[in-house]
Amino acid sequence: MSGNLSAVVGVVSLVTALTAALWAVLRLRARRGIATATQRATYEVLHTAGLAAEPLRAGLSAAGAAKAVRHLRALVGAAGLALTDADTLLALDGRGTHHAPQLLAAAQRAVANARSTVLGESELHCDRVDCPVRGAVIAPLHGADNRVVGALVAVADGPPAPGLVQATLETAHWAGNQLALAELDSSRERLARAEVRALRAQISPHFIYNALTAIGSFVRTDPERARELILEFAEFTRYSFRAHGEFTTLAEELRSIDRYLTIERARFGDRLQVRLQIAPEVLPVTLPFLCLQPLVENAVRHGLSRKPGTGMVSIEARDAGAECHITVEDDGVGMDPTTLTAGIAELARGSGDPGDETGQHVGLSNVDERLRSVFGDRFGLVVETGVGSGTKVSMRVPKFHPGVRAGS
Repeated sequence: MSGNLSAVVGVVSLVTALTAALWAVLRLRARRGIATATQRATYEVLHTAGLAAEPLRAGLSAAGAAKAVRHLRALVGAAGLALTDADTLLALDGRGTHHAPQLLAAAQRAVANARSTVLGESELHCDRVDCPVRGAVIAPLHGADNRVVGALVAVADGPPAPGLVQATLETAHWAGNQLALAELDSSRERLARAEVRALRAQISPHFIYNALTAIGSFVRTDPERARELILEFAEFTRYSFRAHGEFTTLAEELRSIDRYLTIERARFGDRLQVRLQIAPEVLPVTLPFLCLQPLVENAVRHGLSRKPGTGMVSIEARDAGAECHITVEDDGVGMDPTTLTAGIAELARGSGDPGDETGQHVGLSNVDERLRSVFGDRFGLVVETGVGSGTKVSMRVPKFHPGVRAGS
């Protein structure tokens, strides 16, 4: 699901970038006086469409409709234009205000039947002798999954001509696509929140029990140490279960990991060694919330806890120009790469069992999907492992990415 959403968002971003480039070229040509009439018309249409697209991409609401309706009327070339949802006339620009109840009733029928319709003067009867309205064209707005979510109503000051009918239908189709993309954006955000909740659910049963057991072992022998561990545990859980923010900074994520490792060292003692190598300049880098913690937890739980003797977890974050390169490595038991690949494939199909050898890598799969969803397919996880050879997980994070801010 997230892969499909990522692909859609990627295509939309590409189209937006190409449109912006075309606008820039046409604007430059216009300034130099060398734009043709066709180029100027193309620029005006694209510019107007862009102004209408922005509020529509926020979803079908009264506020968004009020911002978009004037630009949509310019695209259609109608005397008046209205936007409705399934029940309400959200906004109307231009002529036809006193026909609002009739237009809304016709729009509701169009939404219910999922069919466009043309109204003549006889269907828009009016007692006003100076009324200029002579007809209207109503076209349903199709959102995601081809569901009808509203209607676009073009008001005519004469019998609706074929050109107005076609312009209304095409504009309604384009506006529906913007609304569908808004729904996909919303779905992507809900998916990201669901994936974070899944990670929290993964952390809680495995870690909390072990943490409380470790703390309990110090209550009588070293009360001060137990107190410190309780405070570390409280801060760790506060961060992990915070209610807002899809993104965080590397510095915040590392602070939480330090608390996690402090508690794990209380369990494992000298068996658990930790090496950190963090470039100070990458500490403010923004990354998806809880995308580093699961990698460290996997290294401890599935790499070192099964290894006899001492084990090492290494965390490195390097400055790499426009990117930050992060690795989490352990010298634990490792695993067969084929088993890892098969396990992640089962998780993608939804058939992995969280309690078996496949399901233990839900954290890796989750983090990989979120990185690709946010930054693009070039920024997924790279896993290097082998039986008895430990595991190394690497990720690349752009230092700056549109729409990605800590706490958002």
